[in-house]
Amino acid sequence: MAIRHYDAKNFNGDGSIGHLLKVSHSLLHVLQGQSFAGHDLSFIQWLILLKLRENAQLTASELCRRMNHDNGALTRLLDQLEERGYITRHRSAEDRRVVELGLTAAGRRKAEEMLPLAVNNLNAALAGFSKSEFAELIRLLNKFIDNLKVATSQEAAP
Repeated sequence: MAIRHYDAKNFNGDGSIGHLLKVSHSLLHVLQGQSFAGHDLSFIQWLILLKLRENAQLTASELCRRMNHDNGALTRLLDQLEERGYITRHRSAEDRRVVELGLTAAGRRKAEEMLPLAVNNLNAALAGFSKSEFAELIRLLNKFIDNLKVATSQEAAP
């Protein structure tokens, strides 16, 4: 039988894993956003460039899924990045209904130019963690994500 880490009788939302992950995610975005504020690219715009740098060709829908971002808001960001010459949109050779996103040379340079800023912020957020604590945190988060994937696929099953 699986260990039950929470009990409905004495559950405290502020101490729940969901709340703690949400707060840490929000604070990390605030930190990154503050650092990017003095630059010509927002943190979320940079994340788009980074995703395209790591995944050569993506559709807007794939990018939305990978970023867990709102489709309408992402479209506006993509428009801005295309206008600035950082990304391209082109029809798929295999399926003309599909529009693929690509990173331009300028977009690649901008993604790499801003990378040290984002990495420095991550390192600041991890100050005080040993290498083994950091490795354990990553391992545990991946385990948690794997459990959620299994749980959500079970929920979807009839």
